[in-house]
Amino acid sequence: MANYRTAPAVTDRMPSGIPYIIGNDAAERFSFYGMKAILLVFMTKYLKGVNGEPAPMSAGAADFWIHFFVGVAFLTPLLGAIVSDVWLGKYRTIIVLSIVYCLGHLTLALDETRFGLALGLGLIALGVGGIKPCVSAHVGDQFGNRNGHLVSRAFGWFYVAINLGAFASSLATPLILKKVGPGWAFGVPGILMLIATVIFWMGRNHFVHIPPVGKERFIAEVLTRENRVFFRRMAVIYFIFIAMFWALFDQNASTWVEQAMKMDTRVFGHEFLPSQFQALNPFFILVMVPLFNFTLYPALNRLFRLTDLRKIAIGLFLAVPSFLIPAWIESRIAAGETPTIWWQVLAYAFQTASEVMVSVTALEFAYTQAGPRMKSLVMTFFLLSVWVGNWFAALVILLVKGEDSPLNLSSTGFFLFFAVTMFVLAVLFLPVTRHFRPRFILQADEEESGAATGVSPEEAEAEMH
Repeated sequence: MANYRTAPAVTDRMPSGIPYIIGNDAAERFSFYGMKAILLVFMTKYLKGVNGEPAPMSAGAADFWIHFFVGVAFLTPLLGAIVSDVWLGKYRTIIVLSIVYCLGHLTLALDETRFGLALGLGLIALGVGGIKPCVSAHVGDQFGNRNGHLVSRAFGWFYVAINLGAFASSLATPLILKKVGPGWAFGVPGILMLIATVIFWMGRNHFVHIPPVGKERFIAEVLTRENRVFFRRMAVIYFIFIAMFWALFDQNASTWVEQAMKMDTRVFGHEFLPSQFQALNPFFILVMVPLFNFTLYPALNRLFRLTDLRKIAIGLFLAVPSFLIPAWIESRIAAGETPTIWWQVLAYAFQTASEVMVSVTALEFAYTQAGPRMKSLVMTFFLLSVWVGNWFAALVILLVKGEDSPLNLSSTGFFLFFAVTMFVLAVLFLPVTRHFRPRFILQADEEESGAATGVSPEEAEAEMH
């Protein structure tokens, strides 16, 4: 660690390590979303038993296990954050767990049985979950007071990189699965994860390496009265309101794929695979992030002060029609029709607009609210909200679609349940936007000896000009 920079450089420019982080995340997201895009089809059509005989799951079982896996993958960030902040630091934690991540992909590529599926997904959940809070916090660690106004831009490009990888893989891996089978369909994402690890290693001399604080100091800071109150307030925002957003959002890899299988998937005369429509979300992200940042947000700011929490509130309301539309589609399917996939395209547009305002904002918000020695830990609030949301979705799927389901709810009613629940929580979130007092904290400049600094967004904007 002695050979690495341990505090941000005194500059008003974009840190030199940012391109390596963004390149790493683009390749890593290709690997994760490419694997995730084909899970439902693999589980229901290609999965084998211990002796190599076909042993596919039912669609309902596959839905449940997909959400269970995603939940576990976003529960393990708690482990990664503690290891990073207490013992290894972010860089070494990312390198070690990236290797575990690669081994998970290798297992899926070589073993098409239920055992291989469980072991591979378990290793991937440990790897992806362990590195996610570190990578996100590592972006913010590169900035000091002089270039703190560029944090939003960096997180924006970080999110664009995520979705470039997701867009490419969501189109490619379903085709690879269909043409050459599961081995290469899981192997290609594994190769991309290996490339991601190498890119990150290449940036080691450009990064700011914030050293771990040690167990005693970490515990002492976590248990201060101010932080206990802060954690409770953040938990309400992330584990109730934002978690419900994820309960809806991540169904584009499960129930939405099932629905697309029953629709007319021709677009401009070309027939797409049902699982390929997941690529619509990252495609819309690439369009909407710059559109919102440079057009919509300035326009709304002229009407009222557009705080981070107000962005999240608007996004929660936008999630509601993204599930009203699938509910309507299901009613048409139940009536014996075969609706055009364009209706689901419209649902993806609402879903993505919601994601831009909720997810992009909540990611940056979690970083800027965290104290300087707990960045990875507080980033887990954002990631654990995905765990809570996915396990809630898995529970509902189990109750509604399980073999011994105690509830008799139609497919239309299933989607309406999530739409109504989201609307109620969006309304309840409105008072939070008025009473929560946010803060803005970055790593300090070198000239301030690594101390923490609190900077308001207004001060950062003034400094920029």
